[in-house]
Amino acid sequence: VRNPDAVSGGLADVLSDTYALILKPHACHWNVEGPLFFSVHTLTEEQYTDMFDAADDLAERIRALGRLAPMHIPTIIETSVVNDFPPSPSAGQMCSALAEDHQRIAKRLHALIVVAEEENDAVTADLATARSAFHEKAAWMLRALAAD
Repeated sequence: VRNPDAVSGGLADVLSDTYALILKPHACHWNVEGPLFFSVHTLTEEQYTDMFDAADDLAERIRALGRLAPMHIPTIIETSVVNDFPPSPSAGQMCSALAEDHQRIAKRLHALIVVAEEENDAVTADLATARSAFHEKAAWMLRALAAD
């Protein structure tokens, strides 16, 4: 890896996004109501469980590059592209908001793939590609649930 700082910085941003997005679907999982309850309850559990495991993979890759993973809550919040929910969202609004967050993270991962490839880091590029695929699929499934 030619420039571990560039790659680990991108990984740190995605890890901050992942931390933030673990909480958001978990909140949906607990609070969703209405006809979409079971679908949203089940899907959000699958998603936050996957992201919890992914956070470990992302942090371990940062450490493998010789850098420290994010560990300060204010920094994690400041660097994340995940937005907060509107007050008292409906099930459909929850799904739409989560879909938008997943799409923003996928976009960030696409940029990380470019950086990783430029810095000759195939391992990070592969990890970012797999994570991007997860977030794109999650966004699609959530948009499908939120559709009228």
